[in-house]
Amino acid sequence: MDATRPTITLADLQARVGTQIGSSRWFLVDQARIDRFADVTEDHQFIHVDPDAAAQTPFGSTIAHGFLTLSLLSAMLYDAVPAIDGAAMGVNYGFDKIRFLSPVPVGAQVRGHFTLADLQEKRPGQITNIWDISVEIQGSTRPALAAQWIGLAYLQPQDK
Repeated sequence: MDATRPTITLADLQARVGTQIGSSRWFLVDQARIDRFADVTEDHQFIHVDPDAAAQTPFGSTIAHGFLTLSLLSAMLYDAVPAIDGAAMGVNYGFDKIRFLSPVPVGAQVRGHFTLADLQEKRPGQITNIWDISVEIQGSTRPALAAQWIGLAYLQPQDK
């Protein structure tokens, strides 16, 4: 795991099920970020990459891809949530729910809020964690997205 990231004991994290664990810093979603995402995903729909054409839509400007906002969750989680003490690695297991609630206009800043919905050791040394997430758009009353994200943390083997 990242040596610079704060850690929390499994017991302390378990005691916080049902509470908000943290919020990330703000992430700027500028046109350069949107354009790079469009290049990587080969999604060059005009509402994302053509400011002149997008200005003529109800959005009034280009907007971030919903999947761009979703992809920022990894960085947001690392920023907002401490790693489990003794975890060797964490992996993305998937999502139960994802809703894109509001478009993210070019130039907006977004941040994630992470509430620990559940935490269980379903197999020895394997922790399933379920996060309820809301991504806030600075200055907006409606979130960009809401999701329920499932992660797996693998604990380092204990010496016998």
